[in-house]
Amino acid sequence: MGGPWALLATLWALGAAEAAAALRIGAFNIQSFGDSKASDPACGPVIAQILTGYDIALVQEVRDPDLSAVSALMEQINSVSKHEYSFVSSEPLGRDQYKEMYLYVYRKETVSVVDTYQYPDPEDSFSREPFVVKFSVPGSGEAGPAPSPPRLSLGPDAPVPSVAAKELVLIPLHAAPHQAVAEIDALYDVYLDVIDKWGSDDMLFLGDFNADCNYVRPQDWAAIRLRSSEVFKWLIPDSADTTVGNSDCAYDRIVVCGARLRRCLKPQSAAVHDFQAEFGLDQTQALAISDHFPVEVTFKSH
Repeated sequence: MGGPWALLATLWALGAAEAAAALRIGAFNIQSFGDSKASDPACGPVIAQILTGYDIALVQEVRDPDLSAVSALMEQINSVSKHEYSFVSSEPLGRDQYKEMYLYVYRKETVSVVDTYQYPDPEDSFSREPFVVKFSVPGSGEAGPAPSPPRLSLGPDAPVPSVAAKELVLIPLHAAPHQAVAEIDALYDVYLDVIDKWGSDDMLFLGDFNADCNYVRPQDWAAIRLRSSEVFKWLIPDSADTTVGNSDCAYDRIVVCGARLRRCLKPQSAAVHDFQAEFGLDQTQALAISDHFPVEVTFKSH
């Protein structure tokens, strides 16, 4: 792959030393990701390049029950990265015929999957109940993935990291738009369930929460325990725009809890990844990939 692709790869490689000891985690709602998008030469390579910028990436809106599109995506990712990536995914989730999967793509040299479980959702609170994954972060000193070009940094400075988070739990949510307030609030019940199951509170909640505009209004936040409790730190602010195109909504979010994990936050690293600007795409080209930008955060891994 030549031209701008080769230049982009070179820029990433030049920053590899700077990325050492960093753990970059992203969440990307790739609108209706399936075989057609994975095989589209205008979409597949861009998606692969975006995901290789992360040690762990949560992908949402995966509509691929036979994993054929995921397999094609992994081939593309591993063809453009010198590091090996793997994945773990949920079963198709949904209350009716429309179903989606949660997909985690992760760099094997940096992290490993310790355990997974599907939240049982006893109150039927979620349209797509969280598929919870515990990752181990050895902190071996190996270089992380080369950084992407500069992105808009969001949120206040986080504490300077002092210790490594050896394990962390990722909890995804793609909320149904008109149930967003109730579903985001119900993540508090998932938080309690994870503590009861695994005895850890080092958690990262992430995904397309639909947490803005018509779906979560300013007066709704008081009813959301994940927001009102000081246990949780919201890393993507309400002022962010995580949408491609003419809308301006902070739908996609990352929320962290756990004293150890919060100490490992890299200052000013929470960001919206504007892949449209990064790859020089026009609006039509960007929307062919997704109507959402990824959101991301970086932690000190050791």
